[in-house]
Amino acid sequence: MIGVALVDDQPLLRTGFRMILEAEADISVVGEAGDGDEGVAMVRTVRPDVVLMDIRMPGTNGIDATARIVREVPDSRVLILTTFDLDEYVFGALRAGASGFLLKDVRPAELLNAIRTVAAGEAVLAPSATRRLIERFVPSVDPASASVRTNVLADLTERERDVFVQIAAGRSNREIAGALHVSEGTVKVHVSRVLTKLGLRDRVQAVILAYESAIVTRGGERL
Repeated sequence: MIGVALVDDQPLLRTGFRMILEAEADISVVGEAGDGDEGVAMVRTVRPDVVLMDIRMPGTNGIDATARIVREVPDSRVLILTTFDLDEYVFGALRAGASGFLLKDVRPAELLNAIRTVAAGEAVLAPSATRRLIERFVPSVDPASASVRTNVLADLTERERDVFVQIAAGRSNREIAGALHVSEGTVKVHVSRVLTKLGLRDRVQAVILAYESAIVTRGGERL
């Protein structure tokens, strides 16, 4: 059973999500909160598998709440809910440790799939959305930061470095397989090893690390 917590300042929206989720045999809503502080306290108590987190709330916002949850209850994974595609706060939430984001008008089937995906340890962020997030929100980096790049890549094999750069460009496993002429199964293994070696939660965090470490440029080119 996947335990889900709802953190949103709109009771009606929480009610709608609860009705959708509790109609599923493998999902249960284990808690609700109306703001970030309440959400963090609730997550500490019920320790859900997935937290559906609003960004814009009175008091503690979703970004700060996400950071606290990731730090204090690392087994609970956060899925951000936003009203607008590529909300200006989304990247901050992803940097804080969220495992992806959804629009609040998401279709029920997509919401359920996203929750199951995140609960399984994967990220919910389409490659196209990754590229758009990077183009819009990732600041320019200094190509001279070679020491940072070296430290990040030191433990990766040459093939794992290639895969890491492909992830940073927002490419799916299928696209990476085509670019490197290997099977999708092989790519999945390499992605898992890259995340483990770099101590990352998911590929969203890999994208952020790659750009902040100046390993690739905004256009996805390797430095």
